[in-house]
Amino acid sequence: MRGRNLRGELDTFLAGREQELINFRRDLHMHPELAFAEYRTTQRVAERLTAAGLVPSVLPRGTGLLCDVGSGDGPTVALRADIDALPVPDEKDVPYSSTVPGVCHACGHDVHTAILLGTSLFLAQQAEAGLLPGRVRLIFQPAEELPGGALEVMASGGISGVDRIFGLHCDPRLDVGKVGLKPGPITSACDRVTIRVSGPGGHTARPHLTADLVFALAKILTELPAALSRRIDPRSSLSLVWGRVEAGSVANAIPDDGVAEGTVRCLDEAAWHAAPDMIKSLLESVAGAYGVEAEMDYVRGVPPVVNDKISVQMLAEAAEGVLGEGAPVPTEQSLGGEDFGWYLESIPGAFARLGTREPGSAHLADIHQGTFDVDESAIGAGVRFLAATALTALWEGQRPVAGEALMAVNADN
Repeated sequence: MRGRNLRGELDTFLAGREQELINFRRDLHMHPELAFAEYRTTQRVAERLTAAGLVPSVLPRGTGLLCDVGSGDGPTVALRADIDALPVPDEKDVPYSSTVPGVCHACGHDVHTAILLGTSLFLAQQAEAGLLPGRVRLIFQPAEELPGGALEVMASGGISGVDRIFGLHCDPRLDVGKVGLKPGPITSACDRVTIRVSGPGGHTARPHLTADLVFALAKILTELPAALSRRIDPRSSLSLVWGRVEAGSVANAIPDDGVAEGTVRCLDEAAWHAAPDMIKSLLESVAGAYGVEAEMDYVRGVPPVVNDKISVQMLAEAAEGVLGEGAPVPTEQSLGGEDFGWYLESIPGAFARLGTREPGSAHLADIHQGTFDVDESAIGAGVRFLAATALTALWEGQRPVAGEALMAVNADN
């Protein structure tokens, strides 16, 4: 980056701050807060930012905050961390285990928050020294797990004027020092669908005199996913999977109602937008063939996270510059949901997976489990990576010729 020794600057910064950031993460881990209840977490972050001379702005609901670093000259890059915990009991035997019964940071959001805080403090020093070529918008987002926090940020103007946005997530499958990157879809859309079926009911000895509701419901359960696979481009990876089915109470009576609940997941934005109307049309067709009434309740969750190729290239350049040549590694698509996708519907950006596994360890505690924990050296690695990403994106944003060259390379590939 213009001949600077960014790795050395980050080493110097972290030498005096890394343990402080680890302690901050442990404090959050001991005091987890659920979606839209992250008042203490928000206050703790705001205090640290204010002490560094920054001016954080708490979101209208009182949880989560925004904060700008740097001047209005040049491009604006946003960095996002989610701050909420999960309704999962903490099962770890560690000094910093959760003090809140039934709640813990089982997804690493405490790590994300500590990383963005450290990045914020480093960038504030850079801005004070006149070394920040633009503005960085810090987004400490509430309620990713609900979800809904990203929409709250956007409604509050959180990405207004932002040219590009970046985020990361703990990945216990990767060693510390590695960063998982993927252009295009990296996580899935995730919606919930509930179908209620009704009919006149009757005796199982005379199904021809009524509507055989259980048989009709079974057809809906099997034919909807099968029909979708022929009506939607298979490259979209759209899937409808049922998780709950209920109908009837005795063996010799045809019930008059039944219900099925499931999830719709998809990697393609266009298919995601088309899914509700498509499923409703297919439902009406199948239900009508068997003489039952069917109603659908379709609840939007989150869109797929579709990484911009240029932004992924910036992530790779940043990771190589401060973590080493072998730091960026390919990562797989996931059918899990992540509300970072809402941001990417409006502005370009990318989402990365940060290695949190102790190198050489065979232990794997997956996310959303009460045993989940990280090698805390991932916090320093995350600060290095996120700070370098912001600076890389700001410098590239000031060089339109280089940006055009990157687009040309991606078009050729």
